[in-house]
Amino acid sequence: MSPANYQAVLFDLDGTLLDTAPDFTTSINQMLERHQRPTLTENDIRATITNGSAGLLSHAFQCNESDANFETLRTEFLDIYFTQLAKQTGLFPGLATLLEALGQRDIPWGIVTNKPRRFTQAILERLDLQPAPQSVVCPDDVEHNKPHPEPVLLACKQLGVAPQHTVFIGDHLRDIESGRNAGTATIAAAFGYIDADERPQDWGADYLVDDSRQLFGLVIA
Repeated sequence: MSPANYQAVLFDLDGTLLDTAPDFTTSINQMLERHQRPTLTENDIRATITNGSAGLLSHAFQCNESDANFETLRTEFLDIYFTQLAKQTGLFPGLATLLEALGQRDIPWGIVTNKPRRFTQAILERLDLQPAPQSVVCPDDVEHNKPHPEPVLLACKQLGVAPQHTVFIGDHLRDIESGRNAGTATIAAAFGYIDADERPQDWGADYLVDDSRQLFGLVIA
């Protein structure tokens, strides 16, 4: 892999920049135990996180969003999850080194996530990443979520770098589509939270990596 001369780097959050699965596992299993249901393994949850809290709850409780008590379950889960934020969450291997290198080269970086700001901001405050992201775009900040290009375009604007000089890294098709639609280069993070039915090699990303430590060689020129 040969590095490209990117002027800015954007990351999806869950499953790309941060390994949040352990805290999701603790949270959903606490809730399942409370409801006297069988708990789930972390590997099972890793394949479900990409579908958000709705997907995780649907899988864990064998229900769907049209059920009468679904929003009650979602509220209960999110309240539990908020108490677990960043207890076991951390950067994927090699990404602390990558962020440090970006800081040393004065390359701005940011986050584009479908995770609500309430949770995103709390996690970032507790982890205190260095250098800190210079843009954090959440669903609260835009009219259209990924795969629409709006979140990526907003992040590029906040970083002061044109999309064509930016790379967006994500572990879901919606990330790659959002970046491509916005005009950035894209890297598919196949090490992330990939649904069993997904094939990252078919997403049309410019690059695909199976290990987070491979990102350094692609991003840093």
